[in-house]
Parts: sequence; structure tokens; C-alpha cells
Amino acid sequence: MASTNDLKNGLVLNLEGQLWQVQEFQHVKPGKGPAFVRTTLKQIPSGKIVDKTFNAGTKVDTANVDRRTMTYLYKEGEDFVFMDSDTYDQIPLTPGVVGDAAKFLLENSEATVAMHEGKVLYIELPAAVELVVTYTEPGLQGDRSSGGTKPATVETGAQVLVPLFIDNGEKIKVDTRDGKYLSRA
Repeated sequence: MASTNDLKNGLVLNLEGQLWQVQEFQHVKPGKGPAFVRTTLKQIPSGKIVDKTFNAGTKVDTANVDRRTMTYLYKEGEDFVFMDSDTYDQIPLTPGVVGDAAKFLLENSEATVAMHEGKVLYIELPAAVELVVTYTEPGLQGDRSSGGTKPATVETGAQVLVPLFIDNGEKIKVDTRDGKYLSRA
């Protein structure tokens, strides 16, 4: 059990038998009336996002989530095979669990795998990854008041919008949360 005053991003709550991850929270103290905590919660298996408000100081049930660093090894059929860095156990994860992270997974890259009671809930990639551009059209600089972008395919097969000066074979940094170009690597 924890108080709503102890909430932080990434904390997993057990509300009415379902697991919810705190995406955002804000303590609000209105001029009149009691303080409260406004949260944005994401249901873990389905990804559904809801806004929920708690009275300040209310007790909430937290889930015991075990986060382990694992290495992505290879894809076997539809499943993604990960290896625990400590025990060397290999576990296959379904595309539903891996989700959008599959677009940025390279073999032998590390990810954090979150488990609850032996069941894998989700995986977290580092905030940014370095990927090689495998194909992009040559950029033509024309009459523009601001820099343009063009689509590029990276080594994992994902599509990323990049600036016009990026060419085939260049290494770029990509934000894994929204799939946006950050910089050259």
C-alpha cells in the first residue's frame, strides 16, 4: 500500500483487480476545498488510457513489479526471444507484449522487461536508440522557409521522418517513445 502523495511516473497500481501504470500525475491544491491528485493511468495488458482523480492522502494498492534487464536475441516465428542477463534463461514474448518497441529492437540490444507474479507485463527500451538508415530518397533542397523532412527506412524496418541531409548508410538517433528523429549518431 502507498499513499497518493507517493505516486510517481512508472509506478504500477492494482485497482479493482486490474494493473494500471501511472503515466502522469499532478498534485492540485485548489484555493478552496481539499487537495487532490489528478493522474493519467494506462491499463497494462490493453494499453487503455484513463484519467482518474484521487483525494490527497488516499491509500492505493501498488503491484510488486520486477524489472529485469534482458537482451533481445532473435525472432522465432511471431515471438521475440529475450535472455535474462543474470540467469541466462531465455523467454519468448508475444508481439502483443512487445508492442511498438518491436520497431526499434536490434539483435543483442538490451531492454527492461517488467514482470508481475511471473507474467511479463511490458518491455521498456532506452529513451533513444542508434539505427542505420537503409533506404531514403536523395534530399533536394528547394525554396523553403524551414527545413524539410523525408521518410527513411532504418535497419529494423521502421519508417522515420529525417531531415533532407540524411543519406543511406548514416547512423541516426531515434526516440523510442514516439519514433522521431533526434540527431545523427
